[in-house]
Amino acid sequence: MRKIALEEHFTTPELAGSYVARPTQSDTLFADVERRLADFDELRLEMMDKAGIELMVLSVTTPGVQGVRDTKEAIRLARGANDFLAREVQKRPDRYAGFAHLALHDAEAAAAELERAVRELGFRGALINGQTKGHYLDEDRYLPFWERVEELNVPVYLHPGAMADQPAMFAHRPEIGGPIWAWTAETAAHALRLVFGGTLTRFPGVKIILGHMGETLPFLLWRLDSRREFDLGEKLAADALPSAIIKRNIAVTTSGVCDPGALIATLQALGDDNVMFSVDYPYEDPQLACDFIESAPIGADVRAKVCHGNAERLLRL
Repeated sequence: MRKIALEEHFTTPELAGSYVARPTQSDTLFADVERRLADFDELRLEMMDKAGIELMVLSVTTPGVQGVRDTKEAIRLARGANDFLAREVQKRPDRYAGFAHLALHDAEAAAAELERAVRELGFRGALINGQTKGHYLDEDRYLPFWERVEELNVPVYLHPGAMADQPAMFAHRPEIGGPIWAWTAETAAHALRLVFGGTLTRFPGVKIILGHMGETLPFLLWRLDSRREFDLGEKLAADALPSAIIKRNIAVTTSGVCDPGALIATLQALGDDNVMFSVDYPYEDPQLACDFIESAPIGADVRAKVCHGNAERLLRL
């Protein structure tokens, strides 16, 4: 089965070290992650061939420029990362594609860089590593960015990043302060801000991608609808329900969740047009992810959609 994977990461010489998150306490594991993030010619291709992944859509690992404080420097580093990735994609366009890296410190600059990345570099959308200096993408400052996203008709992958602050619930428990739980909670909340803040209603053509089987949102659709109507004290029109907005505007990937039960539940919740295969390389095992999707208890037509068909359609591959 042809497989396209689209939450697959890299870093650049300028971003390596300072702007690469460390989601493990193991020095050995992190050293391996670092060398794989920087590799395009050996380890990555060997892994793809062995696991059976035909195409990877590559993106800068978290936090990237979302972790840069200075706006001008963030814009410079983002443009440099996009040029760096474009050169690697051009070497092997049959194996690699790209998501733009954007400095959301400046919405107009981010919109312009997205357009350059799509129209000139041939990228397939953008991947954004969470909040930027405490600002989330439902804020009015980002309206010019979303206008450009809808105009270009490319998806935005909303990926976990560092929290803007440290809530008391995570105090003295660093184990749950990263990908084990906090990144999921923050990314799900970021997506819900776009739902409840009206961004996805104002820009109905925008498509958001969430990794990690939807950051728990597919399992909460009924409750989101129920509690929103209770909050407002009124019945909502069918197309105004949170679940309807999520089903229309959000697609998810299987990255980092090799669980047949979660896959079945997500397909039932969102429909088989809105679920796509991914690995989360180099943080997850590609062979495990590929074996999981090949053996999952789903029909051949659904497997084909998840493995490659939906990505081909959404990213126009």
